[in-house]
Amino acid sequence: MQDDRGRVFREAWIAGVTKHYPGEPKPGYITPWDQTPDWERDAATAVYDQVFAFIKATDGATAKLTRDQKGRFVALCWIGQIFKHFPEPKASYVADWDDLPDWQKATDIDIFERIEQDV
Repeated sequence: MQDDRGRVFREAWIAGVTKHYPGEPKPGYITPWDQTPDWERDAATAVYDQVFAFIKATDGATAKLTRDQKGRFVALCWIGQIFKHFPEPKASYVADWDDLPDWQKATDIDIFERIEQDV
């Protein structure tokens, strides 16, 4: 089951990058699930679970959030995972929402909305 949840997250990420990234995305951005590093698989599963739990805990009231609020939640959960897996991450890995590029914001929003479909 972990692979399924993490895979949903990763596939939503790849779909968002493919749709929103300007130009040719870096290969690491679109690496298939089976080639994704273990830490990233763990992180993807954890963030999926956090978003899923948030939606369930609100009894679906997250549908009333703005798109930016949904994306911010995904981004913040991801930052938590980065700090978990990297004691001294690059600043760009833990950038706040306002500092993220538009393509990444749009991708994070898409991820939240994809997880909403599973609840």
